Amino acid sequence: DQAAQPSALPRPDTAPGAEMADEPQKKPHLVGHTNGLTKPASLAAATRAGGGGGGGATASSKKLVIKNFRGGYGAGRARSPGRCARPRTDLCLPRAGPLPLPSFPRGRQPPSPIGAASFQLPVSPFTERPKLPDNYTQDTWQKLHEAVGAIQSSISIKYNLEELYQAVENLCSYKVSATLYKQLRQVCEDHVKAQIFQFREYPFLILLFLKKINKCWQDHCRQMVICHGFNLGLDMGLELFRNHVISDKQVQNKAIDGILLLIERERNGEAVDRSLLRSLLSMLSDLQVYKESFEQRFLEETNCLYAAEGQRLMQEREVPEYLHHVNKRLEEEGDRVITYLDHTTQKPLIACVEKQLLGEHLTAILQKGLDNLLDENRISDLTQTYQLFSRVKGGQQILLQHWSEYIKNFGTTIVVNPEKDKDMVQELLDFKDKVDHIIEVCFQKNEKFINLMKESFETFINKRPNKPAELIAKYVDSKLRAGNKEATDEELERILDKIMIIFRFIHGKDVFEAFYKKDLAKRLLVGKSASVDAEKSMLSKLKHECGAAFTSKLEGMFKDMELSKDVMVQFKQYMQNQSDPGNIDLTVNILTMGYWPTYTPMEVHLNSEMIKLQEVFKTFYLGKHSGRKLQWQTTLGHAVLKAEFKEGKKEFQVSLFQTLVLLMFNEGDEFSFEEIKMATGVEDSELRRTLQSLACGKARVLIKNPKGKDVEDGDKFIFNGDFKHKLFRIKINQIQMKETVEEQVSTTERVFQDRQYQIDAAIVRIMKMRKTLGHNLLVSELYNQLKFPVKPGDLKKRIESLIDRDYMERDKDNPNQYHYVA
Repeated sequence: DQAAQPSALPRPDTAPGAEMADEPQKKPHLVGHTNGLTKPASLAAATRAGGGGGGGATASSKKLVIKNFRGGYGAGRARSPGRCARPRTDLCLPRAGPLPLPSFPRGRQPPSPIGAASFQLPVSPFTERPKLPDNYTQDTWQKLHEAVGAIQSSISIKYNLEELYQAVENLCSYKVSATLYKQLRQVCEDHVKAQIFQFREYPFLILLFLKKINKCWQDHCRQMVICHGFNLGLDMGLELFRNHVISDKQVQNKAIDGILLLIERERNGEAVDRSLLRSLLSMLSDLQVYKESFEQRFLEETNCLYAAEGQRLMQEREVPEYLHHVNKRLEEEGDRVITYLDHTTQKPLIACVEKQLLGEHLTAILQKGLDNLLDENRISDLTQTYQLFSRVKGGQQILLQHWSEYIKNFGTTIVVNPEKDKDMVQELLDFKDKVDHIIEVCFQKNEKFINLMKESFETFINKRPNKPAELIAKYVDSKLRAGNKEATDEELERILDKIMIIFRFIHGKDVFEAFYKKDLAKRLLVGKSASVDAEKSMLSKLKHECGAAFTSKLEGMFKDMELSKDVMVQFKQYMQNQSDPGNIDLTVNILTMGYWPTYTPMEVHLNSEMIKLQEVFKTFYLGKHSGRKLQWQTTLGHAVLKAEFKEGKKEFQVSLFQTLVLLMFNEGDEFSFEEIKMATGVEDSELRRTLQSLACGKARVLIKNPKGKDVEDGDKFIFNGDFKHKLFRIKINQIQMKETVEEQVSTTERVFQDRQYQIDAAIVRIMKMRKTLGHNLLVSELYNQLKFPVKPGDLKKRIESLIDRDYMERDKDNPNQYHYVA
């Protein structure tokens, strides 16, 4: 069992001048007992008379009923008024020793300490309480007064502190604790009051003032810790210092001014005594005046400081330098919180810095420097921009807006400028890679930035209708065409994946399909495809992106090429069984007209051997497929010619038009432009390009007279017998296979024609289902169904066309109402 400990000292209610001896009988403020130190003789005598056990014989006995008894026996505790408590008879029990146990009548056992409802315990009454010796209180107080004075003066104490502590406990046992507390408090209060005068008129510099008040505080704390043994609460020491030192406005203002001055100097780069600041601010916190006296002024001055600093530096510094400064300031203020400010100041302090250095300048920062950071791809600065803007309310949203505007503006310069058409797709791919890298590294893969980037790309790439789709198709052709040396299979696959990302943004996918189909036809028919696997991979990507309907014709083109191979195997077997197989090896590709691009037929004058071969194949094919019609496409033909020169034999890979021109020189060495035109039947513009390729290119099989790059009507062409070339088989550029302006316009017009058919079909489909529909609702339905961009004026024209053709009619009373005509 443990001895009872002193309870907390309440504040006294009696006047300071009351006498100890006349103090009324009240509940004691402190309960204590002696620990074997010097005791008054009367206390010792009382101890001997009591027998030490509290169970001596008496003429009468009383019974105490103890309910809900728990715990060990004999443990002394302070009890609330109104409850029965066993009187104390012995004040000299050892602090750590056991208390004597109560005795029970013979034959009765003590009840179980746990769970017992109630039992009766006979207790003998105590003997009369002994009195304190004369002058004991006055002598003790005199010693205490001297001891406290010595502690406050930092000199040695004449008395043993343990003896003084014991004397205090003895006095408290005799209910003089309130008076004792008042007198000790008064001594301490007088001492603290005396300190204030040295601070009010302190003549030294502010730093010395702060050091002096800090020393005073430290001394006061040390003194109160020692005096705590006299049952003086530490909170009383805090109260006295707060009321009589820090609450003095003159002293407080001077102290706060000094603290703020040191912090200002540190912010300006000077070295200051951080331990002094930490001690003084801890003092304010302990005294519970930190917020009202310091924090409010500190935040106000911080707000003014950074407001002015933000305005000044935004004018003086570039954005990266300014953002580095902001980040540095935030780190510095965070370090101050850790080092000497109270932790409760962190949130408002950081918010103040963020507001004044960032929040007030968000738009100005982005307008001044974001475009440069993005143009120069300054990853670290962009990362810092994102991190800082994410700290401020609304900062990320403003950054999103400027991010979107930058993408739209930069992308528009790529798309709308015709001079950049040659490199448009590559620049789009590079730009997309750039913004993807920025989002991943700088913007932490934020979904908002990713989604807004996609919307921005879709916006700017469709500012120029149709052209991006056309150029993307041509770019794919350049990558899939034979002769593309820059990419391995893996690299080619990666490029196609990146192209598909750009492809998703365009609205005119039908334009892409038209140009892609035209270029695919060239690659397949001329054998210029770099890889069949790459072709099929691209086709699979398009099918996954746009659906099976989008790629059905493209798949049909591949199917035709496979079937043509089988047909040619059969044709070669057929030719071997002919009596005159001929000396020309003929290869024919049979193309389904609905799958392939539309080609303008051109009637040319073939030589007799070519015509004979055509008729043989026609007989063979129609014999197997009766009812079908063959239409020869001379613009797609090509041949291999053997020629003899002075230097030896050569082979030329040429188009059908080039073949017809060169074969003429078997009949003569020189022909005029008009003679060649009459003999071949090739159209004027096509013939000029053909002659340019033969007489003005790198492999000049013909000599043009007069010399020049352009072919004129009166020009003459002579066979170049002295032709030389390091290669045996020479490929002469097939100019007619390159896209001309007319061909490009023709492809575009076919796309628009197909769109008209799709619009007409959609209108009829909707009206057939709805029967009657208003104009606005019909237009809205069309926008939902059509997969290409269309203008309201174009829709109105198609509606008028269908009305003229009696597919629908206007309502007689309401012109904006349409009825389907069955």
